[in-house]
Amino acid sequence: MGVRMPAARNALRVLALLAEQVGPTRAATVARELDMPRSSAYQLLQVMRDEGFLVHYPELGAFGPSAKVREIGSRAGAATRLERLGQPVLERAVSATAVPATAHLAVLAGSDIVYAARAQGSRSPTTVSKVGVRLPALHTATGRALLTALPYSQVLANLPTTTEFEGSVRSRSELRSLLRATADRGYATESGDVDANYGSVAAAAFDAAGYPTAAIGLTFRLAAVESEAWIELGAAVQSAAADLTRRLGGTAKQ
Repeated sequence: MGVRMPAARNALRVLALLAEQVGPTRAATVARELDMPRSSAYQLLQVMRDEGFLVHYPELGAFGPSAKVREIGSRAGAATRLERLGQPVLERAVSATAVPATAHLAVLAGSDIVYAARAQGSRSPTTVSKVGVRLPALHTATGRALLTALPYSQVLANLPTTTEFEGSVRSRSELRSLLRATADRGYATESGDVDANYGSVAAAAFDAAGYPTAAIGLTFRLAAVESEAWIELGAAVQSAAADLTRRLGGTAKQ
Protein backbone atom coordinates (compact mmCIF):
# COMPACT_ATOMS: atom_id res chain seq x y z
CA MET A 1 0.00 0.00 0.00
CA GLY A 2 1.44 3.36 -1.04
CA VAL A 3 2.05 6.23 1.37
CA ARG A 4 -0.70 8.82 1.10
CA MET A 5 0.72 12.36 1.39
CA PRO A 6 -1.32 14.33 -1.15
CA ALA A 7 0.16 17.74 -0.30
CA ALA A 8 3.75 16.54 -0.73
CA ARG A 9 2.82 14.61 -3.87
CA ASN A 10 1.09 17.64 -5.39
CA ALA A 11 4.05 19.91 -4.60
CA LEU A 12 6.37 17.53 -6.44
CA ARG A 13 3.93 17.33 -9.36
CA VAL A 14 3.90 21.14 -9.54
CA LEU A 15 7.71 21.30 -9.62
CA ALA A 16 7.86 18.65 -12.32
CA LEU A 17 5.26 20.49 -14.42
CA LEU A 18 6.91 23.90 -14.09
CA ALA A 19 10.32 22.44 -14.91
CA GLU A 20 8.94 21.33 -18.29
CA GLN A 21 7.58 24.77 -19.23
CA VAL A 22 9.44 27.27 -21.40
CA GLY A 23 8.36 30.22 -19.24
CA PRO A 24 6.27 31.12 -16.16
CA THR A 25 2.98 29.28 -15.82
CA ARG A 26 -0.39 30.58 -14.58
CA ALA A 27 -2.21 28.94 -11.66
CA ALA A 28 -5.15 28.10 -13.92
CA THR A 29 -2.83 26.15 -16.21
CA VAL A 30 -1.34 24.25 -13.26
CA ALA A 31 -4.83 23.40 -12.03
CA ARG A 32 -5.92 22.17 -15.46
CA GLU A 33 -2.81 20.16 -16.25
CA LEU A 34 -2.74 18.48 -12.83
CA ASP A 35 -6.51 18.11 -12.52
CA MET A 36 -6.68 20.11 -9.29
CA PRO A 37 -9.29 22.62 -8.06
CA ARG A 38 -8.12 26.09 -9.02
CA SER A 39 -8.31 27.34 -5.41
CA SER A 40 -6.19 24.41 -4.20
CA ALA A 41 -3.61 24.98 -6.95
CA TYR A 42 -3.33 28.68 -6.11
CA GLN A 43 -2.93 27.99 -2.37
CA LEU A 44 -0.25 25.39 -3.05
CA LEU A 45 1.63 27.74 -5.37
CA GLN A 46 1.53 30.49 -2.73
CA VAL A 47 2.94 28.14 -0.06
CA MET A 48 5.70 26.99 -2.38
CA ARG A 49 6.53 30.61 -3.17
CA ASP A 50 6.61 31.51 0.55
CA GLU A 51 9.00 28.59 1.16
CA GLY A 52 11.33 29.81 -1.59
CA PHE A 53 10.75 27.09 -4.17
CA LEU A 54 8.81 29.23 -6.65
CA VAL A 55 9.00 32.77 -7.98
CA HIS A 56 5.81 34.78 -8.67
CA TYR A 57 5.71 37.04 -11.72
CA PRO A 58 2.93 39.53 -10.81
CA GLU A 59 2.75 41.18 -14.25
CA LEU A 60 2.05 37.78 -15.79
CA GLY A 61 0.06 36.33 -12.90
CA ALA A 62 2.29 33.28 -13.23
CA PHE A 63 4.84 31.15 -11.35
CA GLY A 64 8.17 29.52 -12.14
CA PRO A 65 10.92 27.53 -10.35
CA SER A 66 13.22 29.59 -8.13
CA ALA A 67 17.01 29.65 -8.01
CA LYS A 68 16.75 27.48 -4.90
CA VAL A 69 15.29 24.62 -6.95
CA ARG A 70 17.97 24.99 -9.63
CA GLU A 71 20.68 25.06 -6.96
CA ILE A 72 19.40 21.85 -5.38
CA GLY A 73 19.39 20.16 -8.77
CA SER A 74 22.85 21.47 -9.58
CA ARG A 75 24.32 20.24 -6.30
CA ALA A 76 22.72 16.83 -6.64
CA GLY A 77 24.05 16.51 -10.19
CA ALA A 78 27.53 17.63 -9.16
CA ALA A 79 27.61 15.14 -6.27
CA THR A 80 26.54 12.27 -8.53
CA ARG A 81 29.14 13.22 -11.15
CA LEU A 82 31.90 13.43 -8.53
CA GLU A 83 30.96 10.07 -7.04
CA ARG A 84 30.96 8.38 -10.46
CA LEU A 85 34.32 9.89 -11.38
CA GLY A 86 35.87 9.13 -8.02
CA GLN A 87 34.65 5.61 -7.29
CA PRO A 88 36.99 3.84 -9.76
CA VAL A 89 39.92 5.86 -8.40
CA LEU A 90 39.10 4.79 -4.84
CA GLU A 91 38.83 1.14 -5.83
CA ARG A 92 42.20 1.23 -7.59
CA ALA A 93 43.79 2.91 -4.56
CA VAL A 94 42.50 0.19 -2.22
CA SER A 95 43.62 -2.66 -4.47
CA ALA A 96 47.10 -1.16 -4.95
CA THR A 97 47.76 -0.56 -1.26
CA ALA A 98 49.78 -3.21 0.57
CA VAL A 99 48.34 -2.13 3.93
CA PRO A 100 44.64 -2.97 4.51
CA ALA A 101 42.92 0.39 4.11
CA THR A 102 39.60 2.04 3.37
CA ALA A 103 39.58 4.72 0.67
CA HIS A 104 37.16 7.61 0.81
CA LEU A 105 36.23 10.71 -1.14
CA ALA A 106 35.28 13.81 0.85
CA VAL A 107 34.13 17.33 0.03
CA LEU A 108 34.31 20.47 2.16
CA ALA A 109 31.06 21.85 3.62
CA GLY A 110 31.81 24.88 5.77
CA SER A 111 33.86 23.75 8.75
CA ASP A 112 33.06 20.08 8.05
CA ILE A 113 33.84 17.47 5.45
CA VAL A 114 31.15 15.22 4.01
CA TYR A 115 32.00 11.78 2.68
CA ALA A 116 30.79 11.36 -0.91
CA ALA A 117 32.12 7.88 -1.78
CA ARG A 118 34.19 5.04 -0.31
CA ALA A 119 35.81 1.76 -1.27
CA GLN A 120 36.87 -1.20 0.85
CA GLY A 121 38.83 -4.37 0.32
CA SER A 122 38.29 -7.72 2.02
CA ARG A 123 40.62 -6.79 4.91
CA SER A 124 39.83 -3.07 5.04
CA PRO A 125 39.13 -1.62 8.48
CA THR A 126 35.62 -0.54 9.39
CA THR A 127 35.56 3.25 9.55
CA VAL A 128 33.06 6.07 10.10
CA SER A 129 33.58 7.31 6.53
CA LYS A 130 30.17 6.20 5.28
CA VAL A 131 28.61 8.27 2.49
CA GLY A 132 26.81 11.29 3.94
CA VAL A 133 28.65 11.32 7.28
CA ARG A 134 29.99 14.74 8.36
CA LEU A 135 33.08 15.31 10.51
CA PRO A 136 34.96 18.46 11.54
CA ALA A 137 37.43 19.21 8.75
CA LEU A 138 40.33 19.85 11.12
CA HIS A 139 39.97 16.37 12.65
CA THR A 140 40.38 14.54 9.34
CA ALA A 141 43.17 14.11 6.81
CA THR A 142 40.78 14.83 3.93
CA GLY A 143 39.64 18.06 5.57
CA ARG A 144 43.22 19.15 6.24
CA ALA A 145 44.17 18.44 2.62
CA LEU A 146 41.31 20.58 1.34
CA LEU A 147 41.94 23.43 3.79
CA THR A 148 45.64 23.48 2.85
CA ALA A 149 44.67 23.98 -0.79
CA LEU A 150 42.61 27.11 0.03
CA PRO A 151 43.83 30.67 0.69
CA TYR A 152 44.37 31.19 4.42
CA SER A 153 41.67 33.88 4.57
CA GLN A 154 39.16 31.38 3.19
CA VAL A 155 40.30 28.76 5.69
CA LEU A 156 39.52 31.14 8.54
CA ALA A 157 36.15 31.97 6.98
CA ASN A 158 35.30 28.26 6.91
CA LEU A 159 36.30 27.54 10.50
CA PRO A 160 34.79 28.70 13.81
CA THR A 161 35.32 32.38 14.59
CA THR A 162 36.87 31.70 18.01
CA THR A 163 40.65 31.68 18.35
CA GLU A 164 40.55 28.25 20.00
CA PHE A 165 39.71 25.10 18.07
CA GLU A 166 38.64 21.65 19.19
CA GLY A 167 40.77 18.55 18.70
CA SER A 168 44.51 18.41 18.23
CA VAL A 169 44.66 21.90 16.63
CA ARG A 170 44.13 24.30 19.51
CA SER A 171 44.95 27.72 18.10
CA ARG A 172 45.45 29.72 14.93
CA SER A 173 49.22 29.43 15.26
CA GLU A 174 48.90 25.63 15.41
CA LEU A 175 46.55 25.79 12.44
CA ARG A 176 49.12 27.74 10.40
CA SER A 177 51.84 25.23 11.35
CA LEU A 178 49.61 22.33 10.34
CA LEU A 179 48.78 23.87 6.96
CA ARG A 180 52.44 24.68 6.23
CA ALA A 181 53.57 21.17 7.15
CA THR A 182 50.85 19.65 4.98
CA ALA A 183 51.77 21.85 2.01
CA ASP A 184 55.46 21.01 2.38
CA ARG A 185 54.74 17.27 2.64
CA GLY A 186 52.30 17.23 -0.28
CA TYR A 187 49.63 15.29 1.59
CA ALA A 188 47.74 15.54 4.88
CA THR A 189 47.95 13.17 7.84
CA GLU A 190 45.89 12.43 10.93
CA SER A 191 46.70 9.99 13.70
CA GLY A 192 44.05 9.16 16.25
CA ASP A 193 42.06 12.38 15.88
CA VAL A 194 38.89 10.65 14.65
CA ASP A 195 39.51 7.24 16.24
CA ALA A 196 42.41 6.40 18.56
CA ASN A 197 43.05 3.16 16.65
CA TYR A 198 43.17 4.63 13.15
CA GLY A 199 45.30 6.96 11.07
CA SER A 200 44.72 8.55 7.67
CA VAL A 201 46.50 10.26 4.81
CA ALA A 202 44.82 12.36 2.11
CA ALA A 203 45.46 14.63 -0.86
CA ALA A 204 43.27 17.15 -2.67
CA ALA A 205 41.94 16.91 -6.24
CA PHE A 206 41.33 20.04 -8.33
CA ASP A 207 38.75 20.93 -10.96
CA ALA A 208 39.31 22.84 -14.21
CA ALA A 209 39.09 26.16 -12.36
CA GLY A 210 41.86 25.13 -9.96
CA TYR A 211 39.49 24.72 -7.00
CA PRO A 212 40.06 21.85 -4.54
CA THR A 213 36.83 19.99 -5.32
CA ALA A 214 37.43 16.91 -3.19
CA ALA A 215 40.06 14.96 -1.30
CA ILE A 216 40.95 11.29 -1.48
CA GLY A 217 41.97 9.63 1.76
CA LEU A 218 43.19 6.24 2.98
CA THR A 219 42.39 5.13 6.52
CA PHE A 220 44.22 2.24 8.18
CA ARG A 221 44.86 0.68 11.58
CA LEU A 222 47.77 2.40 13.28
CA ALA A 223 48.98 -0.92 14.68
CA ALA A 224 49.36 -2.30 11.13
CA VAL A 225 51.55 0.51 9.78
CA GLU A 226 55.25 1.15 10.42
CA SER A 227 56.48 4.73 10.32
CA GLU A 228 58.09 4.38 6.86
CA ALA A 229 54.79 3.08 5.40
CA TRP A 230 53.19 6.51 5.92
CA ILE A 231 55.34 7.88 3.09
CA GLU A 232 54.18 5.12 0.73
CA LEU A 233 50.56 5.70 1.69
CA GLY A 234 51.02 9.44 1.19
CA ALA A 235 52.41 8.83 -2.28
CA ALA A 236 49.40 6.58 -3.00
CA VAL A 237 46.85 9.28 -2.17
CA GLN A 238 48.84 11.87 -4.12
CA SER A 239 48.71 9.60 -7.17
CA ALA A 240 44.99 8.92 -6.69
CA ALA A 241 44.22 12.62 -6.26
CA ALA A 242 46.20 13.43 -9.41
CA ASP A 243 44.17 10.78 -11.26
CA LEU A 244 40.88 12.33 -10.08
CA THR A 245 42.17 15.80 -10.98
CA ARG A 246 42.76 14.63 -14.55
CA ARG A 247 39.29 13.08 -14.64
CA LEU A 248 37.85 16.43 -13.50
CA GLY A 249 39.72 18.23 -16.27
CA GLY A 250 41.94 20.04 -13.80
CA THR A 251 45.64 20.54 -13.16
CA ALA A 252 47.21 19.86 -9.78
CA LYS A 253 48.75 22.88 -8.06
CA GLN A 254 52.49 22.88 -7.81
